Amino acid sequence: MVNCTIKELDYSDIDTLCIDLADRNVDYRQAMAQANTIAQQKLDDYMLLSWYDRDRDFESPQHSSECHADSAIPGYVDYGIYHGACLKIDFQSGRFVFFYRRF
Repeated sequence: MVNCTIKELDYSDIDTLCIDLADRNVDYRQAMAQANTIAQQKLDDYMLLSWYDRDRDFESPQHSSECHADSAIPGYVDYGIYHGACLKIDFQSGRFVFFYRRF
């Protein structure tokens, strides 16, 4: 018998903002522009590390979830966390998600 446990992600060093968009017609580019503005205000110089667009089921880095096929953690989340993200901006409970770090 194998004991398989899922390790919880450590978000303790990541400021997470959850945003509910009043305008449901906002697309990925509009959400990214808003997220970049917030990142600029909070971090000054910033770098977008990873993101996810649920509408198109598209992520960056591309194909990062392929090596996470059997994992409960999407690749873009893992990439953001383990590459120094300090800010996560989540629109509409995962519709658009952006991970940033200070530059």
